[in-house]
Amino acid sequence: MKNLLRPMLVLFAAMTVMTGIVYPVVVTAIGHAVFPRQANGSIIEKDGKPVGSELIGQQFDAPYYFWGRLSATTPNPYNAQNSGGSNLGPTNPALVDEVKGRIQALHDADPTNTAPVPVDLVTSSGSGLDPDISPAAAAYQAARVAKARGLPREQVDELIARNTSGRQLGLLGEPRVKLLELNLALDAIRPMH
Repeated sequence: MKNLLRPMLVLFAAMTVMTGIVYPVVVTAIGHAVFPRQANGSIIEKDGKPVGSELIGQQFDAPYYFWGRLSATTPNPYNAQNSGGSNLGPTNPALVDEVKGRIQALHDADPTNTAPVPVDLVTSSGSGLDPDISPAAAAYQAARVAKARGLPREQVDELIARNTSGRQLGLLGEPRVKLLELNLALDAIRPMH
């Protein structure tokens, strides 16, 4: 047994150093060298200060901002440490109540809007952190945001178009509107604070 114990401990220590220290340091160094912005969280800055990430949604609920998808992270919305879906099925009364509440909030914010509410405005994503909305969700909110900011609807539509990304590689996923960037572009035109 003594003959086996020493090689096992040496192998254990060597693998711990290789996989627990060397490998993470090398991969992190390569990531920072090749993709420095992404390796640091794809941080978005305004006036030299970080205001968010391209990868994690933020809560917007003022009428002069576009609203994003619901967050499934609790107790704090868009908390990356609690990433995950709500796991509520379509017949779960809690999900039905949540959807009804969000529809009511959208109607309260814009009572004249009679268009069907896009599904991504009343449900959360699989991660609960989705930073993007569909072009339909942005179009649904455009009139409310334009009115609240005192901007022409055409100008708001133009901002939506400028902040819309197409399918990845032209065929993967769906077009999406970068919500934080869109709201920052609105603030650059007409701040509301």
